[in-house]
This record gives sequence, structure tokens and C-alpha cells, in this order.
Amino acid sequence: MNTDQSHSGQATAMYTTRHIAALLAIAATAAIGWLCGCSRGASDTADDYDSLRHRLPDTLRVGTLYSPTSYFIYRQEPMGYDYDMVSRFAADKGMHLSLRIAPSLSRAVELLDSGLIDLLAYEVPVTGEYRQRVIHCGIENATYQVLVQPKRGKQPLISDVTQLVGREVYVEERSKYLQRLNNLNEELGGGIIIHEVDRDTLITEDLMEMVSKGEIPLTVVDSDIGRLNKTYYNDLDITLQISFPQRSAWGVAQGNKWLADSIDTWSRGEKPRRQQATLLKRYFELSKGSEPGTAAVKIDLSKGVVSPFDHLFRRYASTIGWDWRLLASLSFKESRFDSTVVSWAGARGIMQIMPRTARAYGLTDEAMTDNNANISTAVKILEALDKSLASRVPERSERRKFVVAAYNSGLAHILDAIALAAKYGMNPRVWDGNVEQALLLKSNPEYYNDPVCKYGYFRGRETSSHVSSVFAFYDQVCKNIRQ
Repeated sequence: MNTDQSHSGQATAMYTTRHIAALLAIAATAAIGWLCGCSRGASDTADDYDSLRHRLPDTLRVGTLYSPTSYFIYRQEPMGYDYDMVSRFAADKGMHLSLRIAPSLSRAVELLDSGLIDLLAYEVPVTGEYRQRVIHCGIENATYQVLVQPKRGKQPLISDVTQLVGREVYVEERSKYLQRLNNLNEELGGGIIIHEVDRDTLITEDLMEMVSKGEIPLTVVDSDIGRLNKTYYNDLDITLQISFPQRSAWGVAQGNKWLADSIDTWSRGEKPRRQQATLLKRYFELSKGSEPGTAAVKIDLSKGVVSPFDHLFRRYASTIGWDWRLLASLSFKESRFDSTVVSWAGARGIMQIMPRTARAYGLTDEAMTDNNANISTAVKILEALDKSLASRVPERSERRKFVVAAYNSGLAHILDAIALAAKYGMNPRVWDGNVEQALLLKSNPEYYNDPVCKYGYFRGRETSSHVSSVFAFYDQVCKNIRQ
């Protein structure tokens, strides 16, 4: 994307020293309640004294990077742990948020140095190199490199690094994981069988999936990436740490210590801590690997029905020229016909519509669990997606795969995948093996930072699997039930 998502902006106002006394008096009142209720030592008080000389800007200019943990777009909605936290900071302080996406951490730090952004809301390592250029602030996190292994493999779980001797471990070539394994191998006197994987074809997420499928025995990842991907592959164990912790936090430019102090003070509050706990659960604990809804639901197609809602699928599918059985198949794979299910991302209802999208189509939060309203709104969304894709995928039956994909991922990522397919010699008008494969590339920084890719990182595996699953179920329905 590499564009600003800006609302409004004014330059930060600064008070002269003549105002310090007045501001100190104001500090004792509710007018600056964001400073109250925090237990502070002498150093904290000194930091807060400096921040009193400044006023937070009307618009906070924030830089970040596309990544599975910091910022990404899902079903047309911005998400990510760091994005959600900085959005809450801006909201609590009454600031608008202007977002700028950098292609790399080094470029993001350059944006700080040049004054183009106020805050880097990304996990900047707390190292000597970065301390010279940024002031770390906010809630500090610590990550480790961890061993990824199957919980129930052919061999017992490895509980100590010495047990890696004689075992095969696959890691990305030229990566920090390879460096750590080589160092560990030397410390143990050799014996770890290290396989280097081409980074152009496979990335960390791919290797975790391969361990889950039993295609490779072991790999190494950062603990935050491990926790995130474990929500898709609950059969993996990531408890064994094989490195020292790496601390990280947000960063501001060296001249903006007052802003770092304001963020530090805010982050110590009870409300931000509760918000952090909620976000950690959302992104790093809630299961994302299986279809939502009640897994125990069984469909008996021999009775000539797909669901109790077939009359609604028939009614609304006809308004857009769809086979009602395809609409029913989409609903089954989205929710298992459970109107009460809420996905990890917040999608709701029998057709799993995102709240912001629902409101854009006039569907209130209260009506999202009404099957009639949910299905009718979903059909309007499908119709809009079809119109958006018609010029790019003229063949109608083929286009329906693109529409189902866009319904699951959001249109933006499908447009990116079409552009990537065209650039890299695939057919941009065919889903299977072409645009589908291009969508999978969007989890690799080399491709989601490609100039033709406008909407950044996306985990395409779920959408690829979703489309295949919907149409496989649809074929099954068609074999048993007449239209």
C-alpha cells in the first residue's frame, strides 16, 4: 500500500517555559487525568515533568510494517497487535491516526529520523544499534527463538537442547535461525543435522505447516511467530527456548523523549494493560485453524436438504443469479449454519460478516444474528464483489471462485494476487494453480512488498483452502440435490 491512511493533521504545538508553572498546577487536576492513577517513582515524575512542556498532536503520524503480528488487512479491515494498540492510544488521547507503511525496519527508522512520522508502532529490537537512533517506549515485549516440534511425533518431545544431537532441523537459509543453530551446534560439539531451506520458495510459516503435516521433523522460529501460527496448528509444541530473550518495543525519534514519556505513562495504566491482554488473546491464543461453528454438525444430503435455511438461500441466491446450493455451501463452510458463532476476527452470523462491512450495508449489530438479514446482506456483498471482478475475470463460472475468495479474504488481497499472477507469468483470469498460487505468495515479504502489491501481507493458505472446501462441498451437494 505504502500510502498514508490520514484523517486530519496539524503540527505539534509546544509551550514555552513560561507555562511550566501553570501546567504543573493543572497536572494536579482532572484536566490531565491520563497522568493520574499511576504509581510513579522519582524518575517517572521527572519524565512526566518533561512531557508537560508539550501537547500531544491532533494527528499522530504512525509508521509500521506489514507483518502477521503488527499490521495487515483482513476482509477489508485493518488489524494487527501493534496497530490495535496504537489505535487505542490515539483514541484514549483524542488524536486522529495517520498511518504510513514502511517496506522495512531500516526504512521505518529513516522516516523517524526525517520527521515524517512521530511514532514507530512496531517491535523495534532493544539493541545498541537501535538505541542510538530511537527511544524505546510503550509495553516492552520479549521473544525467544523456539523449537517447533509435533506434540505427538514418532519420537518423544525434545525437552533439552542437548537432545538435538542427531536430529534433523530445517531452517531458512541466511537467517538468524540458521546462525543460532550453527552456534548451538558448536556449543554442543556438533551432531545437529541442519538443513537450509531456500528462502525464495519457503518461509517460516511454511516450515511450521510442514512440521504440522509431518513433512519435516523440526524447525526454529521466533516465539511470537510460533504463538501466532500455533493458533492454526494446535498439534505443534513451541515450549523449548533455544536462545536468550530479545527485548523490543515501539520507538520515537531521539528528540521526542516527551512523546516516549507520554506513551510510557499511558501504557502503565490499568486500561491499556487490560486491552493488551485482550489483544494478546485475540491474535496469539484464539484458534484460527478450523472452520468456525459447531464441528459436530453433520449434513445428511440424502434427505434432499442442506440446511433448515434452504428457503432463504433459494430466495436470495436467485436475486444475483447464483445457484442456491453454492450459497448454502458457502454458508456451511463459513459458519456451519451457526448464527451465534463469532470468529477470532469478529465476523458474525450465518454468513460470517465483519461488523464494519455489515454497517456499510445497513445491517445493524443487533440484526447480525438474524438469519434472514444476514443472508440478504451477504448476497449484496457477493453481488458487489462480482461487479468489481467482472472486468478482470470475464468468464462467469470461473469468476465465482474469485468472488468466494474475495468474500473470505477481502477484495484487496485478490486484486493483489491478480496483479502478482500477471507479473510472474501466471494466468490472472484463472483461480486454480494461478491466482490461487499468487495469493499464497502474499505471506512472503519479497512479494507483498512488490510494487504491484498494494495491500501488503496476507496469509493466503486459509483462503486457498476455503475456496477448495466450498466448491468441493458444492459438488457433493449437486450430486445429491437437484436445483
